[in-house]
Amino acid sequence: MRLLLDTNAFLWWLSDAPRLHELARRRIERAERVWVSAASLWEIAIKASIGKLKLDIDEVTAAVGAHGLIALPIEPRHIREVARLPLHHRDPFDRMLVAQARVEALTVVSGDRRLAAYGVAVVQL
Repeated sequence: MRLLLDTNAFLWWLSDAPRLHELARRRIERAERVWVSAASLWEIAIKASIGKLKLDIDEVTAAVGAHGLIALPIEPRHIREVARLPLHHRDPFDRMLVAQARVEALTVVSGDRRLAAYGVAVVQL
């Protein structure tokens, strides 16, 4: 299985938080590859800069490779896919994750049940 972690899944994975459902944890551990989107890293950076998260962004970005995850850049084909998405969801970060999952044929690990309305596979947190 090829997975794309949403922002919460990524942070909970890094911190080994009990909020990450055991099924999701097992899927991440057994996945062929696991990606973290630049959109999630951007979201974390914004929230850290305004005080909503108490994280060091340098440590967070370094943790991607250190934990065997792959950083997924935002590419023009992902942006084009965002423009084609119906408006089931207004969050720009989640919309980018959906677009990337659709373009790259990835399963999203997320607690947001609305993402499935876009036709992407979702592993629930």
